[in-house]
Amino acid sequence: MKKKLIFLSLIALVLIAVFLLIQAGGNWDYVLPKRGKKVLAMIITGGAIAFSTVVFQTITNNRILTPSIMGLDSLYMLFQTFMVYIFGSVGLTMMGKNMNFILSVVMMALFSLVFYKIMFKREGKNIYFLLLLGLIFGTLFQSLSSFMEVLIDPNEFLIVQDKMFASFNNVNTDLLILSIILIGAVTVYFRRYTKYLDVIALGKDHAVNLGVNYDVVVKRMLIVVAILISISTALVGPITFLGLLVANVAYQFLKTYRHAFLIVGSMIISIIALVGGQLLVERVFTFSTTLSVIINLVGGIYFIYLLLKESKA
Repeated sequence: MKKKLIFLSLIALVLIAVFLLIQAGGNWDYVLPKRGKKVLAMIITGGAIAFSTVVFQTITNNRILTPSIMGLDSLYMLFQTFMVYIFGSVGLTMMGKNMNFILSVVMMALFSLVFYKIMFKREGKNIYFLLLLGLIFGTLFQSLSSFMEVLIDPNEFLIVQDKMFASFNNVNTDLLILSIILIGAVTVYFRRYTKYLDVIALGKDHAVNLGVNYDVVVKRMLIVVAILISISTALVGPITFLGLLVANVAYQFLKTYRHAFLIVGSMIISIIALVGGQLLVERVFTFSTTLSVIINLVGGIYFIYLLLKESKA
């Protein structure tokens, strides 16, 4: 297992080295800091998405679901559209990227906390009812965003359109530092619950019989998932299918039930996908498309494959 993780790590390091050094032209003082910020943003985003997806799929006991089904991506777009609709692009610019990031993370995290609080207040509400409501809220947020997008000025709409696709260009260094601190705090909190995930993967009944306080652990893991997705989405924008893609590749490649390995493996695969994808965008497609489009295309095809595979099983 460790050999497989080392192999994945070497691939990731080679891709990062190529991304940093290719066609640098000796301008190291300019090239390395600029590309280094992109790489760091990809590591943070890829790690957070992969981490949260593996945890979420374990809790739901379903490998074709992603945290985006809870509507956080749609809530992020609703918030960005609402800000442009009310204050215009000038107001959004005056707010600054730092404040926008903090408000987006806080808003998505608060929505999740209130949502879970209401959901788990009554007994008998299972995780699938939570997913159903999340899907409904996501559709509602998306519809409200579309309604406001029709009303705003076409020039203002370009600002909103930029937010629809993940971008690793011009990421603020302050946001990267803040994201690292937040993810570090979440990781420290999560560490003591890692061992429970191996048991929860067996199903609720088995987990309860083996002494796991299922409801408490699930609530706390959902909060962890919500915070991680909020950070990654607010930092670069929504990437819907990345988590689904890298998590399932990790399951197939590592072939283990131990989440300590699955989480690390999926994070490395996610970094490989983002760095490799960004290399394609910059060197092959010469910025004629975006990374999120490529990821969502490949992830969407893989999602259809998984659905067809499950229907035949």
